[in-house]
Amino acid sequence: MDINQLIAHNGACFYGIVFVWTFLEGETVVIFAGFAAAQGLVDPWLLLMAAWLGSFAGDQFYFWIARHFGVKLLERFPRWRHGVDGALSWLERYDAWFILSFRFIYGVRNFSSFALGLSAVRWDRFFRLNLLAAGLWAASFIAVGYFLGHAFRAMLGDIARSFSMVMLGAFVAIGAGIWLLHRLQRRRQLRVPPGADVVLPPP
Repeated sequence: MDINQLIAHNGACFYGIVFVWTFLEGETVVIFAGFAAAQGLVDPWLLLMAAWLGSFAGDQFYFWIARHFGVKLLERFPRWRHGVDGALSWLERYDAWFILSFRFIYGVRNFSSFALGLSAVRWDRFFRLNLLAAGLWAASFIAVGYFLGHAFRAMLGDIARSFSMVMLGAFVAIGAGIWLLHRLQRRRQLRVPPGADVVLPPP
């Protein structure tokens, strides 16, 4: 069974995978899914909804965790504090623009929604801005994959559909490489600055 049949026979599962991936991680699978949508393998609107809701739900979850358990978690995992402080400094400088754009900023996105839960940002304000930001993020990366897919199809014709399997393998490899890179960078960079204070959430 090739990639076309696999997605056609498991369409609902594919959207579920996109939702879970965007809940937990980033844009790699979204770009591939946009590529697949350009080949007619998946519905681009259902794909947009899955990526939008997954990204939104993930950051709402991390915000809620930090709002209720953030201080205790920082005490237990003090190496997170440097990343949290970095995200809070961006929030102090750019306010709403940071909430709308942190998904696109490499190096701070991993701690941003958690840091926002520790900040004075009201939950309803974060809810509205996060909903808008998740939609912008999902649409942007699906569009990248979609236009890449059309470009490959224009150049390769029907071969582009068979090429989807190669693209799947490439994106999985890229995703694994990015995940490993993030893990290594966190170990090297996320250290507790001497004398750093814990950021307390609002009452």
